[in-house]
This record gives sequence, structure tokens and C-alpha cells, in this order.
Amino acid sequence: MNLQAFLFQALNGLSAASGLFLVAAGLSLIFGVTRIVNIAHGSLYMVGIYLAWTFATKFGGVLGFWGGIVATALLVAALGALIEFVLLRRIYRSPELFQLLATFALVLVINDATLYFWGPEDLLGPRAPGLSGAVEVLGRRLPSYDVFLIVVGPLVLIALHFLLAKTRFGRLIRAATQDREMVGALGVNQAMLFTAVFALGAGLAGLGGALQVAREPANLALDLSVIGDAFVVVVVGGMGSISGAYLAAVIIAEVKALCIAIGTVNLMGVPVNFSKFTLVAEFLVMALVLIFRPYGLMGKVQGAVRSVADPEDPIRPAGMTLKVLGLALVIVLALLPVLAKGSPYWLVLGTDVLIAIIFAASLHFIMGPGGMHSFGHAAYFGLGAYGAALLVKWGAAPMSYALVFAPLASGLGALLFGWFAVRLSGVYLAMLTLAFAQIVWAIIYQWEDFTGGSNGVVGVWPSAPFDDRKAYFWLALTLAILSVLILRRILFAPLGYAMRAGRDSPLRAEAIGIDVKRVHWFGFVIAGFICGIAGGLFAFAKGSISPETIAVGRSIDGLVMVLLGGIQSLTGPIIGASTFAILQDTIMRQTEYWRALLGAIILVLVLVFPGGLAGTLDKLISRKRDNAGAPS
Repeated sequence: MNLQAFLFQALNGLSAASGLFLVAAGLSLIFGVTRIVNIAHGSLYMVGIYLAWTFATKFGGVLGFWGGIVATALLVAALGALIEFVLLRRIYRSPELFQLLATFALVLVINDATLYFWGPEDLLGPRAPGLSGAVEVLGRRLPSYDVFLIVVGPLVLIALHFLLAKTRFGRLIRAATQDREMVGALGVNQAMLFTAVFALGAGLAGLGGALQVAREPANLALDLSVIGDAFVVVVVGGMGSISGAYLAAVIIAEVKALCIAIGTVNLMGVPVNFSKFTLVAEFLVMALVLIFRPYGLMGKVQGAVRSVADPEDPIRPAGMTLKVLGLALVIVLALLPVLAKGSPYWLVLGTDVLIAIIFAASLHFIMGPGGMHSFGHAAYFGLGAYGAALLVKWGAAPMSYALVFAPLASGLGALLFGWFAVRLSGVYLAMLTLAFAQIVWAIIYQWEDFTGGSNGVVGVWPSAPFDDRKAYFWLALTLAILSVLILRRILFAPLGYAMRAGRDSPLRAEAIGIDVKRVHWFGFVIAGFICGIAGGLFAFAKGSISPETIAVGRSIDGLVMVLLGGIQSLTGPIIGASTFAILQDTIMRQTEYWRALLGAIILVLVLVFPGGLAGTLDKLISRKRDNAGAPS
């Protein structure tokens, strides 16, 4: 490897680190004060680059470009304040993961709003006036704008340090990060503080996007890709640490630069293209950091991230009414092929809903009773799907063998990843699961000779007697019923009670002899095993699979299903998965802007049913029962 080439790539890495730092710093500030995991932060970055493009192209010149960057930061800050005031202020007392659902709905709305105003095409901005040339560095030409970005990062870091350390506003932010209830008790207007912090964080995201207008095209995929990178930087640096965010941004950017500089080398006679590792470099860094330093490079040990949300009711076994309703629902579903009169639409939709129920139920098993927040559950769905498909493709195995192998493959993945994941908690655990999922995705995407790469695996169709749609629907229904019943049975067995004890009070659980980590590890493996059943069914239902099966979007879909139904209700994943799958399928057929419509519906449900659909229904039934039993 040429030393000069490596040093030149290192300089490029520093310019990329500035953009990462700006968006991550805003995310860290927002989480530190409001405790909201803001999935929509990447959308604010995306809006920033689109607005900067508009200013730069419509007005032109120095004023249009540089003035547009400043105006963009201010406009996105105002948009962030509006979001906090109109929506988030109403749900601060909801569980943190339910707040995540609301911010995901915002992602859908903002993405389609961007599509409406700017269209689907990528938009590349002009070169920066005054910085359109290049400078000679190490025998190569480095764009002057990249040199400018290298300087911007440290300048913003210094400005934020001054703000937090030397001003009253900064002291309030630091105090709220440590104990926001005490800040409120001292007479500080928390509502105004939260709005100001959210505006500041949003403005940083907008600034980060605007500064990239001369380097990368604005496109509609930036929201989720950027938020993934931002979360990695925040978690690696340590939640709430601005200097840690900058350090993490530099490390991750330099690791990517190193991969590009190394290129293809021969290792023991085998050519290895290190540049491909840029797809997963940040997630490998995050996984290593969290395994050896669970709270990030400069983070501090934090307690549970619950502070203002209402307490959760314990999970109770189903009553007679619910059992009768469940039996009636099973009978109706069993008769669906007859009631549908051979219509393939209802059978395909019904199969998709049943697969979604298994997926959501397995995720709920670790998130609700286990208290383990997973952002990467699609890894086990994908391992099950690819395990089944590849066994058919390379082993010429019958469908029955493939469906048995699918949960075994996903269970083995959960066995490995779970051993590391259960040693963390809260957002750190969630981000480690995301890292593992991205690593699995990168392996599947790049191992073209075995997995098919981006083309995936095709021709995976059900064999007799399940090659008929009706028979396959009944197979999916049977496996869905068995999966749900097995998970429910475990939850009310000693393992399930031990999981909940470890969730609610790990120290007391350890004191009475429960090995909390081992119990949660077992729970993680069970969830992965059941999720693999859904993956195997999915592969044969669609006849083909691709890396999208394991992408971040599917993990987020699973989170939405669980949270939409209600995380503290055993019927929650069933209702949430059914509602989400039907809404998604129905709305997609109605309008080009189905994401915005789906997001608006989710926002309405968040505001009207703050405990989820099933959770709200459970509370109404309990209230009615209590009122009926009260003395007159």
C-alpha cells in the first residue's frame, strides 16, 4: 500500500467526518435532553441538502450558495422546533419506544413531502463559489471544498463546547442530561428547553446536509442511510458526549478511508477487496467498541432510559373472553380460502399477514417481557429465509427440510449474536443488534457466488402438496398458531417469569439466584428461532429473496408492528402486525404518496392510542371490569 495514497485518503476521511459529526452531534443533544430516539433526524439532514440545492440553483452565486447554507440551517431548526411543539411534546410520557414509532411516522411523511416538492430524481448541487478549485497535497489534488470541510468540524466542536460550558443555556442542557426532573423542580421551563434543544439539534442536522450539497447528490434514500451512520457515531462516541461524537466520526471515517486505500490485496493467495468493507465498516467498529466498552469511547454509565413515562402494568394470562375471541378468529381464518372463493389476493394478503404475525410475535417476546430493544431483528428473518432458500438451491433439499432448517439457521445466529447483545441494555443493546444485522446484510450482499449477491435467490417455490395457494395458507396459519402458542407458553413458564424479573429489577433477580444474562440469552435464541420460521415461510411464499429481506427497513417494520399493537400486551404483536400489513398493502394501491398517508395514520394512532391498539383495549376492558366490581 502506497503511504502517500493512504495519507491522501485519510484527508478525505477527515472531510467526511465533519458531515458525520454535525448530524451526530445534533442527535446526541436531542437524546441527551429529551431521551427521544429520533429516527426522523436523518430526514432533517435530507431536507437540509434539498433546501441548500434549491437556494444554490435558484439564486446562484455566493449569496445563493453560502447564504443558502445559513438559511437552510435556520429553516431546518425552525422545522425541528415545530415538530417538537406540535407532536413530540404530546408524547413525552409515552414509553420511549413508542416515541420512536412517532418519529418513524415522521420519516414516512417527510420522505413523501420531499418527493412531492423535489421529485424522485437525484439532484446534484453546483460547486462552492470561491472553493471550486483544488490544492496540491502529497502529489495529488484535493478539492478546496474538502479542505474547508476538514476545518468546519473542529470549529463546530469548539463552538458547541463553548455553548455547553460557558453559557447558561449550555449549563441547563448539561443539567437536563443528568437529571431533567430536578431541572424542572428548580423552576426551569422544561417545555421551552426541550424545544430549544430540539431546534438546535435539527439545525445541526440541516447544516450537515447543506454542507454536503457540493459533494453528493440529494436523494430520497438519504434519511435512513444517514440516521444509521449517525446512530453509530453517537453510540461509539458515547450517548450525550459531543467530543465523543467527533472522535467516533473521525475513527469511522478513517477506517472507511483505510479500506479504500488498501484496495484489493492477496491474503494467503486469495484476493480480498477491502473497499467492499466500507459498506459495513462503521458497524464493525461499533460492534467491537460496544463489546469491550459498553457505553462508548467517552460515554458514562447510565441507568435505564425510563424517567417520565408512566409505569407499565404486568402481563396477565388471557381471560375467557379473549380466548373465545381468539378461537373465533382462528376458525374464520381457517375458512378464509373458502370464503375468498379462490381469490388469490386474499390468500396472498392473508399469508403475508400470518408471516408478519410470527415476525412481530418473536420480536415482542424479547422487547416486551424481555426488555431487550432490538433494531436488527431482520437478521434472523433473513437468516431463516436464506437458510431455507440456499438449502433448496445448493442442496436440492425438499421444502419440508428447508422449513425445518430455517429456524435452526436463525437460532444459531441468535445464539452467537445474543451472547454479546445481552451484556448491554437500552439504546446500546439496540444499536449492537443493528450492527450485527448490518454485518449479516453485508455478507449476504457481497458473497455473490453463494448467496447471489444483489440478485438474491430465485425459483424457491413450494412443493406438493403446498404448491396450491390454499394449502400454503393453511400451512402458514398452522405455523403461526403454533409459534404464538409456544411463545405464550414460555412467557408463563419459569423462564418467562425470570425474563420479566431480569427486565424489571436485574439486581434483585441476581440476588435471588437468577442468572439474568443467561436467561435473556435463552430468550434471545428462542426469539431468533421463531423468527426464522417466518423467514422460511416468506422465502417460499414469494418464490425468491434478495438482500432487502434483511435490510434495516424490515427491522423498523417489525418495531412498528410491535409498538402499533402495544408492547405490554400479548395480543399487541398480532393486532399490530395485522393492522400494519393490511394498511401498507391497501394504502400502496391508492396513491403514489402512500408513505405519507401511512405515516399520518400511524401518527393519529400514536396520539389517540398512546399505549398501542391492544394496550388501549386492554386498559378499557380492565377499567370496565374494575367499575363493574366496585361497590355501588
